[in-house]
Amino acid sequence: MFHHQWETAAELMTNYFQVLEDNTTRKQESASKVIWRMGTAIVQYHPNSSTEDINSFAGKMKSVGVKHYLKVCLEHAIHLLCNGKMDEAYKELSLAETWRYGEKSAAQQKVLKLIQGYRALLDYYTWVKKNNGLHENADGTADSGTAQEMHNYFRQASIGLHDAVENPGVWDPFILSYVNLLDFYDGFEEALKVLNNYAYNSRFPPNPNAHVYLYEFLKRHGTSPKKLMRVLRVLYQLVPSHELMLEFNSLLLQSKKKKHHKEALGVLFCLLDFPTWKENYSTWKCLTKQMKKTIAEGHSDWIKEQWELRQDWWPAFHFSEYRAHKNFKENENYACRKAVIAGILMGKGCKYFVTIYRLGCKVQKAKLKKMRRYIKDHSLLQLTGC
Repeated sequence: MFHHQWETAAELMTNYFQVLEDNTTRKQESASKVIWRMGTAIVQYHPNSSTEDINSFAGKMKSVGVKHYLKVCLEHAIHLLCNGKMDEAYKELSLAETWRYGEKSAAQQKVLKLIQGYRALLDYYTWVKKNNGLHENADGTADSGTAQEMHNYFRQASIGLHDAVENPGVWDPFILSYVNLLDFYDGFEEALKVLNNYAYNSRFPPNPNAHVYLYEFLKRHGTSPKKLMRVLRVLYQLVPSHELMLEFNSLLLQSKKKKHHKEALGVLFCLLDFPTWKENYSTWKCLTKQMKKTIAEGHSDWIKEQWELRQDWWPAFHFSEYRAHKNFKENENYACRKAVIAGILMGKGCKYFVTIYRLGCKVQKAKLKKMRRYIKDHSLLQLTGC
């Protein structure tokens, strides 16, 4: 299987089936689990297998491993979904949802919630299709029969999704579908309650996406910048490198409070701590602008505070001679912006600034001389008297 030799794997697995004849219950249970997990992979990837083979194998696994019945059903349904067989998947999930065998264990309850959630997702999918079809009509109206049918799908989907997402876990696609349903039927407060619970309920595992969904929902409904900042501040604590941090920076700058402007500067510095943002032109452009403004307003200590946390490793990470050559070759304006920042942080004698100044003198002599005069007067060395 590791070498994708599916034909040989199938032959070997066939020989393993005889272990099911063992009278030891524990051995039978263990063997059925192995056959189910490995056999499913083999039959799905085998070059000669068909949909009928996969359906047949799943059916046999349900009867052999009763304790794994729900998991087999869920896995089979997901396979059908991946192959575009929505109706068959829905039928599989509906049958699994009504299946009963002995007393339910906690593990079975969890799988059952997943099954209910996926079945509700398919109800939501059907509702979306019918709703889109309705809006494609000339007048965009529905007769009483169609309206009732859509309401039925809404009701089935909302009940199933509500029951699923009430349980602690990561329910991203389920949450989005549920919120869209509620929001469509003017359930703003209820949708907001669901998203707040998903983001802030301590029983749920920390999930950055939960805060992203809450932010996007509030933004879509024109919520105040103050509330948007509050959501993004939590996301910043979880994932300081998230792409929404540029929006967080922008919101902070819109505020009239100095503490928010200081925080905005820190957000940009923090973004540039990460390799994924290392060569992001927009971030360096924003940082250049904000550092100049910060200095002009007499708050160079804000910059010094950020630099002291990074002065041991940022020079090699961002401002090496090699990086200067590379940046200048790719984008001269970008390299010059970084050179201004390097000069402010480390003085006009730093490697990055000196290299850019030398490389650019022939093509941007006047601009670079102006940069050099600015750095001479506004570097941290000059401003803080170091």
